[in-house]
Amino acid sequence: MDEHDTDTRDPAPPGREADTRNAAPRGRDAERRLKAVGPPWPVMPPEMGTGAFIGMRSVLWSRGSVSWYIGGGISLLWLISTGQEVIEQASTTGSAALSVALVVLYGVGFLLAVPVGWGLPIRWRLLPATGLFALSFTLFPWLGWDVWSQWTYVGVVVGMMVLSWRTTILIIVGLAALGLFFRVGIDGWTEDILWGPAIIFSISLMMAAFARTFAAMNQLRATQNQLSQLAAERERGRMARDIHDILGHSLTVITVKAELANKLIEVDPTRAKTEVAEIEQLARGALADVRTTVAGARGVNLPAELVVARAALEAAGITPEIPTATDAVGPAHRELAAWIVREGVTNVVRHSGATRCAVRLGPRTVEIADDGVGPVASSASSTGLAGLHERVAEAGGTLTIGRSDLGGFSLKVDL
Repeated sequence: MDEHDTDTRDPAPPGREADTRNAAPRGRDAERRLKAVGPPWPVMPPEMGTGAFIGMRSVLWSRGSVSWYIGGGISLLWLISTGQEVIEQASTTGSAALSVALVVLYGVGFLLAVPVGWGLPIRWRLLPATGLFALSFTLFPWLGWDVWSQWTYVGVVVGMMVLSWRTTILIIVGLAALGLFFRVGIDGWTEDILWGPAIIFSISLMMAAFARTFAAMNQLRATQNQLSQLAAERERGRMARDIHDILGHSLTVITVKAELANKLIEVDPTRAKTEVAEIEQLARGALADVRTTVAGARGVNLPAELVVARAALEAAGITPEIPTATDAVGPAHRELAAWIVREGVTNVVRHSGATRCAVRLGPRTVEIADDGVGPVASSASSTGLAGLHERVAEAGGTLTIGRSDLGGFSLKVDL
């Protein structure tokens, strides 16, 4: 059994033992996924264990279980001596055949007990070990109280269940002590009396530690997978936010200029031609912005955004009050200020119905104010404002929307 056999790509979510809300996925899709990548193997630590049954068919034929069959099968070589012993104790051929069949059944039970236990809720995982313990007594007619020598397999099953350390140690110590009691009853106290119980204790405890090592590794893998998913979600959110901001602004300006060009095409063809040329430039710029955003290299420039904002407002018939210099804004805040100007002016052009718009820049403040209809109910839920709020929050600032001193809408950011 090697580390790769324990890979858990679909780990059980954290939760308490009896929390059925964290049940393993069911249905045909879940069955196929479990069959393909295996259930959590070895099972997660107790605090991450599933509280529900996993489909046994998927468990028994998972990658982890097949690996267990190989490793556990090697340990069954010790049962050869048990088979020889029961044959020697059999009085008839039929008795010998039955005893060998029971030894084989015990070996199969050992191999199946571990995967079956992995598929059970934590509170039921001792059932396979209990069943294997009971199955060992079927050899009593041939071995007598020497059946205790088979309990190493029971201890290994208990250790592989990854129960709490207290429960695991208590059961393993109990098995070793019970084996010692039976051996003393058979042979009396001798200098070699502790060897058998010591084997039960040491091998079972070693397998418990082995299982926990890989369970901890799987827990780390589960955490890494979660972090990777969060990082991917964050990156998707960033790209969606940037593309919205870029296309929302550019398409708004393109729409306004197209409307203006349509009105001028009869009365002033020369200016209409100029507006169409600017529309083409804006479209090409938007396409380039989208490409750089997807490549992760998107940046904005405050002076350029002020120039574009002035052109967009004038094209929409809104009188712009925009500073010509950006010195009032600290270098560390200019990129964020550019995003604020872009989103704020886009909202003014789209929704305000204003005739006047002021862009105000300060050392730690940026405000977009207009004399339009003022705040509306949809402002707080705007996709663009939500994305801008995320940007501001990441920079440690606060965003406020409300009524401006001009009588309309105000978007103000304190940095």
